[in-house]
Amino acid sequence: MPACMMTTHLRAVAHPFIQAARRMSTGAGMPIRKVTVVGAGTLGSQVAFQTAISGFDVAVLDTQAESLTRCRAAHEAFAQQYLAREGPKQARAWQGLASNSTAKEVAKVALDRLVYTTDAAEAMDGSDLVSENVPEIVEVKAATYKALSAHALPETIFTSNSSTLLPSQFAESTGRPARFCALHFANGIWDANIGEVMAHPGTEPEVFERVVQFAKQIGMVPLRCHKEQSGYIINTLLVPWLNAAQTLVTKGVCATEDVDRAWVICFGIVNSDKGPLGIMDMIGHGTAHNVLKYWGANLPDAQMAANADYIKKELLDKGKLGLCGGDPDKDKATGFYNYPNPAWKNHDFLNGTE
Repeated sequence: MPACMMTTHLRAVAHPFIQAARRMSTGAGMPIRKVTVVGAGTLGSQVAFQTAISGFDVAVLDTQAESLTRCRAAHEAFAQQYLAREGPKQARAWQGLASNSTAKEVAKVALDRLVYTTDAAEAMDGSDLVSENVPEIVEVKAATYKALSAHALPETIFTSNSSTLLPSQFAESTGRPARFCALHFANGIWDANIGEVMAHPGTEPEVFERVVQFAKQIGMVPLRCHKEQSGYIINTLLVPWLNAAQTLVTKGVCATEDVDRAWVICFGIVNSDKGPLGIMDMIGHGTAHNVLKYWGANLPDAQMAANADYIKKELLDKGKLGLCGGDPDKDKATGFYNYPNPAWKNHDFLNGTE
């Protein structure tokens, strides 16, 4: 089969995400076909590959040719990783991609969809959505958006992969504030397949929802942030946890090994199926309220005190006491979740289905 016919054949048999992607629109009658990933570093290279393997044409833009060379090599390695993990151990965001074709065909098509360039005009030519992945420096991001805007179509949606800086800090720099929001990914995008979507006050609701849908199309579980918050969801959870662990060691309270043993035994094994709010239900909200109220007053910590007040007003005063050590499969109770059979035990829970 000639090479051109082979490429056409591979594209035709590629996985179901491709046709779904074609149906998604950035504006009236304008389906997303091309995505520009700006920044070819660690996370940018992952975003580009995941977008390509999900059925989109991708232009990777970076100012450094050497970065693009490393990115291309990383994509070859990602394709091999996809093939090596075929079967039960396949990454969450890669499952089902080869349902209508072979894994080798899917990997081949993904690599064929990727182009690499240092030319902003080339990268932005016909681009429907931009994923910005440049360093977390305000001036660098603002300058990047201004440069991209000069070559972008009026209907192109801009997104930022920041998890620290807020969309409102760059909205005007994009030249299209109504068509701009954040879409943040976790490192190891195909295993930790979340997409945190955060608007700023000027983001059009329709654009926000289209970015949510785009996240789904590339195999992510979209997490909607209803207001701006530095750290978004993941880092707001992660950073205090890491800091608390480090504090125990810094103060000489315990050894490094005992910090990690405590966490893995109590949470990594016993509570591996629950998130922090599910764990709070298990503890019981009377206990949680008392602890937060005490620490809020004595540290002092205003947010802990506010959290204690929330638990009292929104949970305890409404009879939502939590499980208090009960059986989530049998006992009737209410807390953050309803028992028995809470949403977090649903096999589709991690796919965004409550």
